[in-house]
Amino acid sequence: MKYYIFPVLLCSILFFSFLTFSQTSPQSSTKPYEDDARKIISEGLQSCKAYSMLQDLCLNVGSRLVGSPAAEKAVNWGKELMLKLGFQNVHTEVCTVPHWVRGDVEKGSIINSSGKLIPINICALGGSIGTTENGIEAEVLEVKSFDELQSLKDEARGKIIFFNRAMDKSKINSGEAYGGAVNQRGSGAVEAAKVGGVAALVRSMTMQLDNVPHTGSMHYVDTIPKVPAAAISTVGANMLDSLLSIDKNLKVKIQLSCQTLPDVESANVIGEIKGSEKPEEVIVIGCHLDSWDKGHGAHDDGAGTVHVIEALRLIKDLGLKPKRTIRAVLFMNEEFGLNGGIAYAKKDRPGEKHICAIETDAGGFTPRGFGVGADSITFPKFSKWSYLLDPIDAGRITRGGGGADISELAKLGVVTIGLRVDGQRYFDYHHSDNDTFDKVHPRELELGAVAIAIFSYVIAQEGI
Repeated sequence: MKYYIFPVLLCSILFFSFLTFSQTSPQSSTKPYEDDARKIISEGLQSCKAYSMLQDLCLNVGSRLVGSPAAEKAVNWGKELMLKLGFQNVHTEVCTVPHWVRGDVEKGSIINSSGKLIPINICALGGSIGTTENGIEAEVLEVKSFDELQSLKDEARGKIIFFNRAMDKSKINSGEAYGGAVNQRGSGAVEAAKVGGVAALVRSMTMQLDNVPHTGSMHYVDTIPKVPAAAISTVGANMLDSLLSIDKNLKVKIQLSCQTLPDVESANVIGEIKGSEKPEEVIVIGCHLDSWDKGHGAHDDGAGTVHVIEALRLIKDLGLKPKRTIRAVLFMNEEFGLNGGIAYAKKDRPGEKHICAIETDAGGFTPRGFGVGADSITFPKFSKWSYLLDPIDAGRITRGGGGADISELAKLGVVTIGLRVDGQRYFDYHHSDNDTFDKVHPRELELGAVAIAIFSYVIAQEGI
């Protein structure tokens, strides 16, 4: 045993020497900004203030169709809340917006060859003209694509064109599935009119099988006659498809009282934390304040609205001092033409330089990371901070991203970034009566705000 005394003694001496050294020689394992990120996460999850803000917006303001009194109420709500929270330079910036009104009448029915009437749930697409008081009643031509419609154009005259291309469930990214189907909503009325159709009836943009129609914007072309356009629920679309397979001569009747009124004035809402060292360099964190007039507009984009406000609140209330200005912008009218985003980008701001803009418009679901619209040289300046977001599983920073409202800034060379969330349920609610406050989870919502607070703060500190 005596042969082991010296090695054991030596190991003991080395161990205690190391322990003494580690205690007397301060060595921090903390990476840059980790302590700040932890503070933001802790404060956010303990308070969950984004949720109470969203409740107030959804239940006391409600849906916020651009041009409506509710949209103007939302502008005042946003400005008053920013002032209450002590943001700097709180103000509104005027923009002119369209004023489309849905009206009280949205009725649809299938009439089979024996005269039996079967009600179907429909809603007008945003921007559609209305029908006469008696509505439009006509036979139906079902198609899955514009090419198919062109091939059947000789059969189309005088008929309601039924666009029944479903979102592709095989797509992992639900946004990609949406993108593969949504052109029939946007351009269906134009394509229907080109071949002599009298109306467009479009399958709702959702993979959910339910009896709730989903609205959304559509457009006309001045040189082509305008025909009404409506969305039909997925349950209704499947039923119509089945009935057409056995009764080619059935008819559909639609009645819509929607109309477009003269443009009105509205505004973007803006508040910020002024940079302590380089205030002229600006990081925008943005969303759209307007929504469709279905449901509460909770996920689209009430969630984004409170993400932005809460992110700025977290930075301010924790006493963090960003070197560059972080500016919250609640854009008006993303849904109907980007008037707010265009007006913001066009405004002359002497002495300012926007270095990046972050948008949140994908719902209040669990954040997964950010998509960054930067080249291969600039991108690593953002991706290197992923470790700050890893604790909340939001550290997936990938190339390619942005948002509709900040797309005008992208044209000016500003780096645009989009918050990415777990979007598998988004289109269950999107643009429909399903998009209500109760569909939002408080912690998932708060984590989105936390992610934006962390990312915008580190960019404000480091620049690009």
